[in-house]
Amino acid sequence: MAWYKEWFDSPYYHILYKNRDEQEAQICLTNMFNLVPIVKGSKILDIPCGRGRHAAYLAKNGYQVTGVDLSLESIAYAKENYQGLSNLEFFVHDMRVPFREGYYDYVLNFFTSFGYFETETENVACLQALAKNLKKEGTLILDFFNTERVLKELVQKEEVKVEGISFYIERELQGKFLVKTIRFTDKGQDYCFQERVMAISPEEFRNYFKQAGLRPLRVFGNYFLEPYDEFMPRVIWVLVKE
Repeated sequence: MAWYKEWFDSPYYHILYKNRDEQEAQICLTNMFNLVPIVKGSKILDIPCGRGRHAAYLAKNGYQVTGVDLSLESIAYAKENYQGLSNLEFFVHDMRVPFREGYYDYVLNFFTSFGYFETETENVACLQALAKNLKKEGTLILDFFNTERVLKELVQKEEVKVEGISFYIERELQGKFLVKTIRFTDKGQDYCFQERVMAISPEEFRNYFKQAGLRPLRVFGNYFLEPYDEFMPRVIWVLVKE
């Protein structure tokens, strides 16, 4: 089983990352839509959407939003917790396959939700699928970690305590992949999960985009949309479908 299918459906994934700064991501979305004004009612695809918090935030701001994710658990949670919003829908779906071709004004791919696959061919195919969901001249916003900075500042080992569980985390570069191994014990049971993300450079991304028919418009370096440089924590691409 692929690591992301097992890990993202685990309740421990949501425990470990429960303290992620969701407010920063919402600031990013607000800033982005102030920078590139979007007509209320525009169709937005959040892919993958996780448990749907950001899709719900967008729906509450007047957009027609679809959230899709490969995780059965995450989509079940989203449907249960955000069922009161008529302009919001959720589906289980693999982002490597187009969902609704030529339908969306915007496609969002946030929180390094890319680079999970084993080959560059699969990465390009995934981007092509994301692009197919867009109308002509629609916009894809893709948020990835700054590979150069991550590798320079890599914390090889750390312990994180959340809800009484001690997560022992090790990080290393294995070939082209940044691998995070997560070990912990809960209720007498030992667990081990991995995250495995391809360390993709901005130059490699530009090559992918060209093959996928996507043209970069802007590149930002954090959720406050400051210009990207090698010292920034993120690489946030704003791309248009050609």
